[in-house]
Amino acid sequence: MVDPLALGVSAVVLGATLVSATATGHRVPPSAVALTGAVYLVLVGAVGFPAAETAVREVLPTVAFLVVVLVLADCAAREGVFRWAAAATARRAGRSPHALLRRVVVLAAGVTAVLSIDATAVLLTPVVLATAARMRVPARPHAVVTGHLANSASLLLPISNLTNLLAFAATGLTFLHFAGLMLLPQVAAVAVEYLVLRRVFRADLDRPVPAPVTEVPPPPRLGLAVVGLSAAGAALASSAGLSPVWAVAAGTAVLAGRQLATGRVRGGELVTAADLPFAAFVCGLAVVVSAVLDAGLETGLARLLPDGEGLLALLTVAVVAAVLANVVNNLPATLALLPVAVAVGPGAVLAVLVGVNIGPNLTYVGSLANLLWRRALGTQAPTAARFSAVGLATVPLTLLAATVALWISLQV
Repeated sequence: MVDPLALGVSAVVLGATLVSATATGHRVPPSAVALTGAVYLVLVGAVGFPAAETAVREVLPTVAFLVVVLVLADCAAREGVFRWAAAATARRAGRSPHALLRRVVVLAAGVTAVLSIDATAVLLTPVVLATAARMRVPARPHAVVTGHLANSASLLLPISNLTNLLAFAATGLTFLHFAGLMLLPQVAAVAVEYLVLRRVFRADLDRPVPAPVTEVPPPPRLGLAVVGLSAAGAALASSAGLSPVWAVAAGTAVLAGRQLATGRVRGGELVTAADLPFAAFVCGLAVVVSAVLDAGLETGLARLLPDGEGLLALLTVAVVAAVLANVVNNLPATLALLPVAVAVGPGAVLAVLVGVNIGPNLTYVGSLANLLWRRALGTQAPTAARFSAVGLATVPLTLLAATVALWISLQV
């Protein structure tokens, strides 16, 4: 049943919450807007307290995992993992901008898959910019590919993206089964992004590198080992029926404990890295989206999404998810689509992820990673029109390739 009044009120609150999150100047913290909106909707009866409590309980494990991954990525950055990886990437590229782009693609895809989209958008992007400046080559192609892959290269693992974490439990898949099904879509998405962006920025890439990187700092062995073991441990824990957060938390404790003991980081800095206001924002947003769903959106989406997991059905789900992500941001789009997709099957849930992870490359408001990436670029960030123009060149082809790859994986 559709409740027009409740739907209208909750939609206004959702709109205000998203505007607060996407605004460039945060006079009012987005978390304050989301939490206030959630409380308001409970008080006016747009969503019942039991439903609000359920929404928060369902999202809390995902939010806890996100907090731990953010701290791990910050500790890895302090160990010099990103600086070393970028320097090694640049050195292997020599004097070829095309080779540099290929290696930045591999680096960005790897960081996104293992340390999540925020690590790529916030921590890797400045390092890539500094590397381009050091080599005296145009930064645009390498910056854009880093930003795009912060979204589209986040298909592989449940820990790669908050949307994946939200959907992982709903799929009923193990960590390794999820990764196995999403491996081919990940490869397809990254390959199409590279091929299209290489064409888009061919003029910048045809210039030779005047100052190739010749010196690479020593590899941060502890940081690399802990990050690798954390990802492997997450996979093993999930296969054993345990939450993967414990493996990542253990790795985080090793790096954070060492850095605290040696005075390289303060406790307050680790709390800042955890981004607790964002965690509170996600919890408030979950309640707001629950109100919108209960008021009638879930009914509308159920009529819109097709049944079955054939190729055409998966393409339809992915396109709807991509469009919705660019209208209301990919996080609320995921929360809205999951209840409907779960009723169809795990293939539909994975198709939703293809849409909400690749679709945001079309507009800045498509994902919070886009906004973080734009902030990291500062004055070098492309205009909204330019960003969308590049997105129009990549998103349709990437979405098609990844969805077809997902269908093939499901058949196998």
